[in-house]
Amino acid sequence: MYGGWGWKPYISVKERRRQALGKMEKLKKKGQPISPVTIAGRTIAATFWGKAWCDNLERYSDYQNRLPRGRTYVRNGSVIDLQIAPGQVKAMVSGSSIYNITIKIAPVGEARWKSICQDCSGAIDSLVELLQGRLSKGVMERICQQTHGLFPSPKEIKLSCSCPDWADMCKHVAAVLYGVGARLDQQPELLFRLNNVDEKELIASAGKALPMTGKGPAARSLNADEDLAELFGLDIAQSTDASPAIKLPRAAAARPKRAAAPAQKAGKKKKKTATARKAAYWRNSRRRLG
Repeated sequence: MYGGWGWKPYISVKERRRQALGKMEKLKKKGQPISPVTIAGRTIAATFWGKAWCDNLERYSDYQNRLPRGRTYVRNGSVIDLQIAPGQVKAMVSGSSIYNITIKIAPVGEARWKSICQDCSGAIDSLVELLQGRLSKGVMERICQQTHGLFPSPKEIKLSCSCPDWADMCKHVAAVLYGVGARLDQQPELLFRLNNVDEKELIASAGKALPMTGKGPAARSLNADEDLAELFGLDIAQSTDASPAIKLPRAAAARPKRAAAPAQKAGKKKKKTATARKAAYWRNSRRRLG
């Protein structure tokens, strides 16, 4: 006992890291998978899903007193293992000792999940778009909606830590909750796994409004040259070459005849003028003889 309250003496960050590394090595030798939370710099979460988780966590006044210490712990690498399963998060945090943390999340009810899918139907084009958080503002607000979205409220979370702190939300639990946000940065699909729902259902109904009956018009087969001529208005001449020679369309071939019309009119006019001169010659001859 330390000070009558069961507290152990303070251990520096450096010493905690040494203990954490030793513990991880022992677990690895036993064949137990280890997945530590690693934070680069001070930013815990940088993507949509990670930020949304942390923002939801910080909304609730129930957690405010312990969250700052949790942020410090997760940043300095104290969360040495974090495993996310349907409805449950299990983790180990290095403090004065190595503590075991269990966080249980109430599953999203079937009616609530169907409501989310229905409200987002047709607004999410692909799974990649969903997981990358490239969604419209309306979809984001619906998925992140308090009490009706995918993020749990305090009453839907049960917290447990093996440390001597009497509070439900100790600094070790807070570190793990922030660690979940950091993990969602790398694997956003884990949010759906945690809620025990299938993220593919959010986009499965997007194409239901576009039935594919398979009763469209039959394709027309063109095997003969006259079929092509009929369809495109072309004269296709057979040649000895492998590829047929294609003449101008009939409509285009008729155009030179129109251009020849003025020349024909000029010929008729010239013929008419010669006849008139001949008639005038005979009239003049008669006058001289008479």
